[in-house]
Amino acid sequence: MESFNVILKPSAERELRKLPRKLVPRAVQLMDGRKSDPFGPPARKLSGHERMYRLRVGDYRIVYEVDIEARQVTVQYIRHRRDVYRNL
Repeated sequence: MESFNVILKPSAERELRKLPRKLVPRAVQLMDGRKSDPFGPPARKLSGHERMYRLRVGDYRIVYEVDIEARQVTVQYIRHRRDVYRNL
């Protein structure tokens, strides 16, 4: 199976740098895991959105969009769970 490209939006890169240091390695590992299977566990599909999924990293969520035709995963947000679902 062909792998997917994982791309972080510039705003998501800034949010990654603001994460607590102990969560950064786990977040990077989970995002790298999307290269082989963007839909597999522990990802959850966001209801009401066709191509949006989320990953849980402690109290933070990584929200990403999957483009199957372009074989691309775009990380949209990395935010605290109380803030991430606003304005989606």
